Amino acid sequence: MIRALIYLAIILIGLCVSPFLVGNTGYLYIAISDYQIETSLVFAIIAIVVFYSLLQLIEFTLVFVLNLVINSRYLPERWRKNTARKHTLLGALALAEEDWESAEKAMLKGAAKGEIPTLNYLAAARAAQHQSNIKARNSYLKKAENDPIARNAVTTTRARYLFQQGELTQARIELDKLAPTSKSKPAILNLAIELYQAQQDWQALKLILPILKKKQLLSDQALKQLTLTINTQILTAAAETDLQALEKCWHWLSRSERKQPEYLALYAMGLFKNQQQTQALDLLIKQAKKHASKAVFDALTHLVSKSDLDTFKQLLALETRYSEDPDYQMCIATLYQQQDDFQQAKIWWQKVCHKKETKENLAALAAAQSKVGEHKRALQSYFKAVNL
Repeated sequence: MIRALIYLAIILIGLCVSPFLVGNTGYLYIAISDYQIETSLVFAIIAIVVFYSLLQLIEFTLVFVLNLVINSRYLPERWRKNTARKHTLLGALALAEEDWESAEKAMLKGAAKGEIPTLNYLAAARAAQHQSNIKARNSYLKKAENDPIARNAVTTTRARYLFQQGELTQARIELDKLAPTSKSKPAILNLAIELYQAQQDWQALKLILPILKKKQLLSDQALKQLTLTINTQILTAAAETDLQALEKCWHWLSRSERKQPEYLALYAMGLFKNQQQTQALDLLIKQAKKHASKAVFDALTHLVSKSDLDTFKQLLALETRYSEDPDYQMCIATLYQQQDDFQQAKIWWQKVCHKKETKENLAALAAAQSKVGEHKRALQSYFKAVNL
């Protein structure tokens, strides 16, 4: 457009100036070697303009012809790319609608000439996974793996699909290739949490706990619960092995963890199981004197025997301190019941139900009342438990 305006301006200027040049055409003499050219200045200017115009016309014609040849040669390829882009879009829409069969077909059609075929194969693999088409899924993932940049993503995807399929061993092999560390992406770490729990590999989970805490992948409550589960399982497994394994596991815990009542109770039960009854009971009594804890009182109900009157007396001495604590009351009631002192057991179960009336506690109270001949009250307690 600008070039045409320039040409028009030149023509208009020529028309305006030409009347003044009719009587004064000028003179131009050009000599090159043995060649000489003599002409008027006006004719020379007109010749230059005409030559430049012809040159522009030739340039336009050549460009037009070349574009026509190139476009006609690569037009089918462009059509294929546009078609692939269209199929990819249709596949993405089908994925959003969870139309897995249509999504798989569309993504495959768009992969051949698509701009990013790796994404098409990953999307097709997802659609195949939802259709339980394992063979096709593996084929698509293998094709996507040809892209070096996508190998970690493909490995993560394959591990997740194997985990969903229930192939825990194969999923673990794929996850180990990624070697979850502090530099790993959240998706890999979340997959590791799920897979390790499914395999009950508590040691592996224990190793990545600091990473989970640092990256804040779990809420405080979820992290606390996961830590409790891991340490509980590790201590329980160590207690089943031998005393040496238990001690090693116990000292593997941090100092703050070794002070927590839940872990103290598990450690004491492990000691008791490995013939360290005195040490286990002393540890629990010492903790009970410091702080009331349901875990400690529950452990005492399991470890204090019928003949262990000394430990039982130490517990009774704490009555004034924990007179309003239902966990302590439940512990004493259970121990009295183990000693066949159902009269005292009934009194303590009544205290428990006064503070914490549940089906289990009412049933225990009813059993004690039945043992001492209070059948009517026992029935009332049973009915109350049933109606809760």
